Amino acid sequence: MLIAQISDFHISASGVAYGQADTNAALKRAVAHLNALVPAPDAVIITGDVADAGNPDAYAMAARILSDLDAPFWMVPGNHDQRDNLREAFPDHDYLSGQCAEARACFVEDRFPLRLLGLDTLLPGAHSGGVDKRTLVWLESALSDGKPTVVFMHHPPFPVGIGNMDAEPFRLADELEGVIRRFPNVLRVCCGHMHRPVLRGFGGTLACIAPSVSMQLVLDLTQQAPSQFVMEPGGLALHLYEPLGGRPPELVTHFGLIPGGGHEFAGPYPFKDVVSPV
Repeated sequence: MLIAQISDFHISASGVAYGQADTNAALKRAVAHLNALVPAPDAVIITGDVADAGNPDAYAMAARILSDLDAPFWMVPGNHDQRDNLREAFPDHDYLSGQCAEARACFVEDRFPLRLLGLDTLLPGAHSGGVDKRTLVWLESALSDGKPTVVFMHHPPFPVGIGNMDAEPFRLADELEGVIRRFPNVLRVCCGHMHRPVLRGFGGTLACIAPSVSMQLVLDLTQQAPSQFVMEPGGLALHLYEPLGGRPPELVTHFGLIPGGGHEFAGPYPFKDVVSPV
């Protein structure tokens, strides 16, 4: 099974976010890249910030672009999203009306050998995220049968060492980590929000953050890091769940770059005359 994770589109009705990033074109490139992957993804998960300002026109644009995606997709909202407008633009995504708690857009998808579970961490009006106690109760119930699961959310429930992004703590982070720790069937916690590929431990499992498809956060590992982005290539995460090397199925995560938008990659070229010295 192959799961593609894309994140942080920041779609704008004007097509350009922050006067620099052509986010609509970036999402179109991401969709074309996903459609060309071999093997094709079985599912695509969008980990938030679909729109830049949560307005209906931006979601209408996102819906048009995503309609070209071959694989089925699910999404959770981010801090730039507005739940009601997101629901109206994607009426066939019933889970956006709330499975876990009133108004929260969580989901559980059990059609695959690996359960896909989405947590809504949006706190309206806030840059930071979090969960509430009802969502934690719902999460415990969803994980209780032991099926291998990947949890997707927008906000990472931990600091990453970039000052401006760590300034607002995740609400009930310790409680969420406690729930995850009690369920070893959680194979990964997958997030967005940071606009960079990041890995760290969380709750006895591995947490990973997917880069943005549109623009990347400046890699400034200081507490004084300002809020700035650079036009590095868009990227994505690919989560492969397969029996590899004669072992039971395991989850392996790869990060990739999306070509185009001025970022073209020469190749591929074969390795020739490879030598392994004695």
